[in-house]
This record gives sequence, C-alpha cells and structure tokens, in this order.
Amino acid sequence: MTIRKKLLLFIPLLVLLVNSVTFFLFESGKTVQQSYDIMMERILLYKQSSQSADLTLRLLYREMIHTEGSNVKELEQEQNNLENIRSALSGMTSPSLSPSAMTSYVHMLETFMEQMEASIVASEAQTPRIAFAHYEDAEQTTGFIRAEAQILVDAEINFYQPIYREIQQENIRMNVLSSAIFVINTLLSIVLAYWISRSITMPVSQLVGMARRISKGDLHVQPLTIRSHDELGILSGAFEQMTNDLLVFIEKDKANIEQEKFLKELELQALQNQMNPHFLFNTLNVLSRLALLEGAEKTSDLIVSMSNLLRYNLRNLDQPVTLQDEVSIVQEYFTIQQARFRDRISFELEIDESTLDVVIPALTLQPIVENSFMHGIQGMEQGALIRLKIGKVPEGVIVILSDNGIGMSEITRQSLLRMEAGQQKEHSTGLGTRNVFKRLKLFYGQEDLVNIESAPDEGTTIKILIPIRKEEEPLHVPDIDRR
Repeated sequence: MTIRKKLLLFIPLLVLLVNSVTFFLFESGKTVQQSYDIMMERILLYKQSSQSADLTLRLLYREMIHTEGSNVKELEQEQNNLENIRSALSGMTSPSLSPSAMTSYVHMLETFMEQMEASIVASEAQTPRIAFAHYEDAEQTTGFIRAEAQILVDAEINFYQPIYREIQQENIRMNVLSSAIFVINTLLSIVLAYWISRSITMPVSQLVGMARRISKGDLHVQPLTIRSHDELGILSGAFEQMTNDLLVFIEKDKANIEQEKFLKELELQALQNQMNPHFLFNTLNVLSRLALLEGAEKTSDLIVSMSNLLRYNLRNLDQPVTLQDEVSIVQEYFTIQQARFRDRISFELEIDESTLDVVIPALTLQPIVENSFMHGIQGMEQGALIRLKIGKVPEGVIVILSDNGIGMSEITRQSLLRMEAGQQKEHSTGLGTRNVFKRLKLFYGQEDLVNIESAPDEGTTIKILIPIRKEEEPLHVPDIDRR
C-alpha cells in the first residue's frame, strides 16, 4: 500500500470514528432530552390552562362590573389563548394518564369556554342576572380545572419519577461511556499515528544509515529489516539493487585488472623469448639443406620440426587455431623429443577426425604435452608413454592427455586447478600449464573446463572440455575477453 493510500485511508477513518462517537453521544442525549421536553410540555400546558382559566374569569368579572368595554380585547385574546391550549391538549396522549382522564380535562375546558361565552352574551343582552348565573357556573368549573390540573401534574410527576431516576442513571452511564470512548479513541489515534509515522520514518532512517555507510566505502551493507510495499519499499529495493550492482561492477573491474595484468605478463614473456624470426628461420633452413646434402636426413627432418615448432610458437597468440593445428604441432614437438629420448618414450594418438575443425586458443596442447615430458616421464629409463585422445561428448569435444609418469601430489593438483601463482620452470614455449588453463577460461568464459586426475607414482590424466560454440560467435577473442 502506498503512503498516499495510507494517509487517504486511515486519516478519514480516524475522523469518521471520532464523528461516529460524537454522533452516538449526541443522539443518546437527544433521546433523553426529547422525553424530558414532552413531559414538561404537558405539565406546562396543564399549568397554563389553569392559569388562563383564572385570568379569563377575572377579566369576565371586570367586564360585567364595568360596562364601558375597556377589557374586551384583552378578554378575547385570553379566550383565544385558552382555545389554543385546549386544542394542543386534545391532540396529546400521556403514558401516565388514561385516555378518559385527558378527555375529561379537555371537556372541562370546553365547558368553561361555553359558560364564559354564555355569560358574555347575557351581559351584552342587558340581562345581568343570567350573566352572573353563568359566571358562577364558570367560576365553579374553574375550580374543577385548577384541581384537575394539579391532579394531572402530580400523576405525570409520579409516573416519570422512576423514569427520571433511570434517565439520571443513564446519564451517568453515558458520561462513563463517553469518558471510556474518549480514552480509547485517543489511544487508538495515538497508535494509528505512531504506526503511520513509523512506517514512513523507520525505512527512511535505515536508508539514511545505508547511505552513510556506502558514502564511507562500505558496500557490504545489511538489507533493510523492515519491508513495505509502498514507495519507500520500492526505493529501498532499488537502493539494495544499486549496491549489489556496484559490488558486481567492482568484482568485474577487479577481474579485468587481473586479466590485464595476466596479458601483460604474457606479452613480457613473449618479448623475453623472441628472437629475430626471419634470421632464425633462414638459419634453420640453411642447416636443414646442409644436413640433407650431407645425407643426414634425420637431422634435416629434426631441424624442419624445430623450425615449424618455433614458427608456430612465435605466431600471434590472440588468433585462435583449429584443433588440427594443435595436434600437428604436438606431433612436431614429439618428433623432437623422440630424437632426444629415442626408444625410452612412445606417443599414442586416438583422434576423432570430425573434431579437428574445432577452434581453440593457440598453444593449448603443446605446453601440456611438454609438462608431461618434463615433470612426468623425463626421469624414466624405459616404458614411458604419453597418450592423446580426442573425441566427442554431449557437451562438446573432450581432450584427454595422460602419461604413466611420476604423477603429482594432491596439493600440487589442487594448486594447478585453482590456477594459483607459483614457481615453475621455464619451458621452451614460455607458457606454463597454469597459463594455459587461464587462457582456456578466458577464451570460453566458463569455469571447470579442466580436470586433473593424478596421484604419486600413478601417472597423470588431464581432461579438457571444449564447449560447443555457437555459429554466430566470432572465431577470435577480443583483448577485453582475454584479460
């Protein structure tokens, strides 16, 4: 949920909760007030009707004594007031009274008004005796009205007295409930405000802490402990991704620096082993022809093999070659070594011809064969054997080079597989086995292409997996990939 949705949802919800509590309290008080108002309205009408009857009777008496008509308007006004009270009472019902009691009281008021009217008419007709007779009747009815009004008021009060106590108790409960609701609402508001603020400020504080550590160079920061699905969650995820990308970039940069250093070392080794190729090849050709003229054909062949080996070793190492080229140069190298060791060594080839067009880095097989000669079988007086087998596997092409020499210890085997730097003798090519393994890794961009099986006095077997390259991949390795 986004921060905007949180604010738009929870703040109106909090306001709605407060308004609901206020409305509930208002309605409860309003119900009590309405009940009280209705009761008081009936009691006031009883009192007003009694007072209005007394006042009307007094005004009628004055009018009968003083015939100049000075009280006529006031008398008419009070008669209208009494009529309005009677109309209001006739439309009311009271739970404290029977319908007949309310009707009887209304009829008393009607009788009083009729007696008043009859007295006024008789007075206007100049029949004072009849007028006073009606006046006396009205005066007697007024006493009944006064007494009945008091009875009705007492009945209302007696009926509503327990209700009034209940209302008081209800008011006390409402006050307690209002206080409890106010406290709960306040606590809920505080908790809600704290939760909303914490969901915003906590991730921000953690992001600030991460930013400070990164600004000091510490990229190995711990991920955020609080995960949210709002904008801050997205920001923190992007922040962590940025940190991880920086770590990956730094690791790649370190690898590039190491590869560049490795390439410089190769270039230095190549420079250290270089001679003037034209002078060297011309000299070897002269020696080969001279040996041939003198009838030393084996010497001539050996010089040609040496010339081919040197020519191949001095070529540009950035250009890949086919497996056929590598096998040919291995055979030339073995020819030279066999001239040296004669029958003490033998060389066996088992090659699938369909694999010879596979592209590999230059000087891959010959340094490994040379390592087998120098460290594996050089000290053997007889029965030394080097076997080169090339075939197909589902993953690509497998090259297996084995010898029956002295083997190597587990520490040496692991050191070669990890391509750790160490002291090793210079070979005629200037390239060690570790360098060959590194070049294979850089050329194919894969790990675990080389496996070594060896033990002391049990010979050595080196297996090299050549992965299948896609047709669209280039047949040369750019410098950036070889470093």
